[in-house]
Formats: sequence, structure tokens, C-alpha cells
Amino acid sequence: MNTQTLSPRHRAQADYLNLTLWTLQGWLALFFIAAGYTKLAEPMARLTDLMRWPALVSESLVRGLGLAEITLAVLMLAPLVSWRFGRSLLIVAAAGLIGLEATMLIVHVIGGDASLAATNALLLGITAPVLWFRARPGL
Repeated sequence: MNTQTLSPRHRAQADYLNLTLWTLQGWLALFFIAAGYTKLAEPMARLTDLMRWPALVSESLVRGLGLAEITLAVLMLAPLVSWRFGRSLLIVAAAGLIGLEATMLIVHVIGGDASLAATNALLLGITAPVLWFRARPGL
């Protein structure tokens, strides 16, 4: 169904959904750019003060996760450049973020970091609808 066959009511609903998804994508991009930058720029001693898990893994892994977070965050906004090519990059980025968020949720639960676990659960709740709706044809 293309936009020309939608009734005005359905067109408005589609517009609101699109606006909501773009808002969520923007929040996710901002969050993960900030989180990734922190993992890249902060000294390891400071990161271990903020979170428990960096003390248990290599510095290379922490820095690599930071780079991955920034890359996925930028790809969440790829459709701004070109919807034709950016949509598939957005879908891959959303799936990658869901995998990362789910993994870190488990890590934080096992590590006893309740606030970080809650943050990852919230991020999953934001990212899942973005992936669900953006993967559907026509949106």
C-alpha cells in the first residue's frame, strides 16, 4: 500500500508513527554516541569507577565497544542521507544495538549493576519498536 492510497486518517497515523520513530532513533543515536565516546575517551580507571565490567575485560574490548556504539548510532541516522540505502543500514544498526543491549543487560544483571541493567532494559524497549516498524515495508 503506497501513500497515495491511504485515507487522510491513516496518512496522519503513518505520519505520527514516522515522527515517533525518528524521535526514538535520534535519542538512541545521541545516547550511543555519548556512551561510545565515553568508552573511547575516558581513562580506564574512570570507566571502572563508573561501571564494574571494564575492570574484568581488556582495554581493547572496551574501546572496541565504544567504536561499535558510535558506528551503530551513526547508522541509525543513515536514512537522513538516503532512504534508499540508509533504510537497510538502519535495520542492521537497530538489530546490532538490540544484540549489544541484550548482552550488556545480562552482563549488568550478573554484575549486580541494577541501574545499568535498567538502562539497558529501557534501551531495548526503545530500540525494539524502531526495528519492528522500520523493517516493515512501507514505513
